Amino acid sequence: MASLDSIFKAYDVRGLVPDQLDETLAHAIGAAFARFAAASPDGVGSGVLVARDMRPSGVELTQAFIRGVTEQGVDVTDLGLASTDLLYYASGRLDAAGAVFTASHNPAQYNGIKFCLAGAKPVGQDTGLDEIKNMAADPPPPADTPGTVRSQQLIDEYADHVIAFVDREVLRPLRVVADTANGMGGLVVPPVFDRLPFELEILYPELDGTFPNHPADPIQPENLRDLQERVLAVGADVGLAFDGDADRVFLVDEKAQPMSGSLTTAMVAAALLEKNPGATILYNLICSKSVPEVVSEKGGTPIKTRVGHSFIKARMAETGAVFGGEHSGHYYFLDNYRADSGLIAAVIVLELLSKADQPLSELRKPFERYAASGEINTIVDDPPAVIERIAEHFSGQAEQDRMDGLTIDFGEWWFNLRPSNTEPLLRLNLEAPDQASCDAHVAEITDLIKEKG
Repeated sequence: MASLDSIFKAYDVRGLVPDQLDETLAHAIGAAFARFAAASPDGVGSGVLVARDMRPSGVELTQAFIRGVTEQGVDVTDLGLASTDLLYYASGRLDAAGAVFTASHNPAQYNGIKFCLAGAKPVGQDTGLDEIKNMAADPPPPADTPGTVRSQQLIDEYADHVIAFVDREVLRPLRVVADTANGMGGLVVPPVFDRLPFELEILYPELDGTFPNHPADPIQPENLRDLQERVLAVGADVGLAFDGDADRVFLVDEKAQPMSGSLTTAMVAAALLEKNPGATILYNLICSKSVPEVVSEKGGTPIKTRVGHSFIKARMAETGAVFGGEHSGHYYFLDNYRADSGLIAAVIVLELLSKADQPLSELRKPFERYAASGEINTIVDDPPAVIERIAEHFSGQAEQDRMDGLTIDFGEWWFNLRPSNTEPLLRLNLEAPDQASCDAHVAEITDLIKEKG
């Protein structure tokens, strides 16, 4: 159970292979997930879909997981190599529970599993992961009749689904560079762009889970450098940077300047509100204030949520929201079974750019209104105690919100402090009217975090 505790996180399974996650554990988790899904109101639908990313360890781990599922009498559809958003699409399209072996942006020695129930319904810590962990610790006995395994490819169908979000008639031949970082974008980006009138160049398209060029973690500025250099070198209109399992995307404009997840959220929200007047848009609480401002200005209803896909997808179901965005580069779409897709967000921005008579560096300006700190992590011994101390420090000075960690809004500037789910870290996100003010307030809050007593 100790090893299971170390790899079951808030939203998925993640660990070092084979020290923390091996074939024996994958088999036990497969049996537990099959039993959990079969007992769920959302059921297994057409069985369990299983996919994997390009990490070398995924082959054996996936095979062990499939054995665990089929031994419970549950059928498996093996999707083979797939991005996480392709797995979510397949779960919605085929009405089946799913699991994809991936460690997303983590280094090569890691692997993991993301789960969903039929209809791409999320499975997180509060929606089934703890139950799966407990069952994996004491795996259920095999069924009398094992399930079957069949293979199915949905890449072309998924590509058609992605481009259905835009009007191809308005698209113009933009020059696009995509850095897929040897991740699953190398599989799913080409078939999407083959259907569109863009001139595409891909950096590091080879599927290689050892990540020989740079980490597949585009939220880190250093991992955007190759893309930025290539955008400038070829005069591209836009650059796209995908993470390892290709469910997240970050953009850079034609001047190679990065766009935050908040900025992309605001732009996609504006585009969707043109097509869905008055719609509800979700944004997580570390997104820029520009997001709810833009949504309101465009006639939509903005609703703030906690950070994390399971919270956003549940809130989308409650509110009927057409779109939800996270500062981390996850973008959720009602017409994508409420699941996230970096590719869909990317083509929507490209449609916006195609319709504009200005470059992306100009198109972005009305959506970019404040200076942000980015996420700053600080190691502390007792994160909850530090949060309470800072809340007390600012008591009575400004509005405090405990939706997710501590958010304090002073009007002109605000910050959020959240504890990490897995490490003794505090995560600080802060926004202010300009960079000088942002830097000053970051220094102020950082000093308070490190203060003893």
